[in-house]
Amino acid sequence: MDIRRVPFDHPDAVKLNDEVQAEYHERYGDGGDATSLAPTDFEPPRGVYLIAYDEAGLPVATGGWRSQDGNGEGNEDGDAELKRMYVVRDMRGRGLARRILVALEEDARAAGRVRMVLETGIRQPEAIGLYTATGYEPCTKFGYYRFHEDSRCYAKAL
Repeated sequence: MDIRRVPFDHPDAVKLNDEVQAEYHERYGDGGDATSLAPTDFEPPRGVYLIAYDEAGLPVATGGWRSQDGNGEGNEDGDAELKRMYVVRDMRGRGLARRILVALEEDARAAGRVRMVLETGIRQPEAIGLYTATGYEPCTKFGYYRFHEDSRCYAKAL
């Protein structure tokens, strides 16, 4: 597996983002994640976006983090917010999400971030299982979905 840094607006990132949005629609019945994201959110040193490619050079997993500091949406100074974790369906169960997650945590730590935070939903039990198994604990809700009943927020000290 080859994990590469790419811009958030790279064609492979756009393709996988479209796939994850379609999956959100299947699970939640809405238009997908409405959180505002910009390509500049994921530019080092304030963030990074990663894509894992298989042996054939196909994009199969993705994830990114962006810097967040204290704001009116519940973030704290030093936060790195995890975004767009996704593995294509036929590659799930092979540890790709965990590898992307570890790489993102290491990158955020190296950039001086002190806490990784994420928001997910109750209809994503696989995601919740991954995060809790890797040391994430429930935290005060933050971000766009902080008032939504189906939203769950987690954090882990870096």
